[in-house]
Amino acid sequence: MFDAKEFVEERIAELKQSIPSRAIIGCSGGVDSTVAADLVSQAIGDRLLTVYVDTGLMRKGETEWVRKMFTKLGVNFAIVDASEEFLSALENVEEPEAKRKIIGEKFIRVFEREAHRFQAEYLVQGTIAPDWIESGDNFRDTIKSHHNVGGLPCDMQLKLVEPLRDLYKDEVRKVARYLGVEVAERQPFPGPALAIRIIGPVTREKVEIVRNACAIVEEEMERAAKEGYMELPWQYFAVLLPVRSVGVQGDNRAYGRTIAIRAVQSIDGMSAAYSKVPHEVLEIISVRITNEMKEKVNRVVYDITNKPPATVEWE
Repeated sequence: MFDAKEFVEERIAELKQSIPSRAIIGCSGGVDSTVAADLVSQAIGDRLLTVYVDTGLMRKGETEWVRKMFTKLGVNFAIVDASEEFLSALENVEEPEAKRKIIGEKFIRVFEREAHRFQAEYLVQGTIAPDWIESGDNFRDTIKSHHNVGGLPCDMQLKLVEPLRDLYKDEVRKVARYLGVEVAERQPFPGPALAIRIIGPVTREKVEIVRNACAIVEEEMERAAKEGYMELPWQYFAVLLPVRSVGVQGDNRAYGRTIAIRAVQSIDGMSAAYSKVPHEVLEIISVRITNEMKEKVNRVVYDITNKPPATVEWE
């Protein structure tokens, strides 16, 4: 039986020994990286700098939400706007593995710059077991290269520390609840962010479409769950597909994009079942997306595939 209290006490003691000087941590505001930031902050105090990178691929309102959360946590933090750098690097990149590796390399370059300014030798990451399992090695197939594992460049200058490396998502949530971290129940959000919710090349227009669609999915499912109409899924979001279809707007022909809604139930992220979301909720989401983005999107579909054979994210 996993004991969160025992884990926290042992890991803080280990971190005090393993990080003798300054460190930075890449923190997205998700449960994994926030728990890691809390543990390391308790271990080394103001010798830790928490770094949030705005890649230009984040969810609606995410950067300001993270700023408020870091302020509440009372940690040293820096918010770095690297959106131009990330979006330029992803231009014309279609293959999912290439996207993930480009994003992983870009993160490290940003962290190296911030570490140099802070005079830090160590980089802490919120890597958990599914990240390195799915990224593969000499004994495992690569399902998908997580940016914080398969995307690490060989010439990285910082010493890597991963305090949650052996934990699964359900265990991380137990630690978060024990620590009283407010993101304990927050749904997972991928490190490569909206780049892997755009199937095919990333453009600013596509980012804006999927960002707005994701916001609608989150708002409506959270509203329905709060009203007791459905169980809140473990993860729920929108994906922009690389296809256009014919539709009707008023009396006119429309040729618009397609959004897929994805919602799953899981415990640790290693397997998942698609959520049986009520059709009335899906209809509300579909109507909102097609009305609010009527010049962009004219078709909404729902993904009913389990993991396996699919993964949770589409890329």
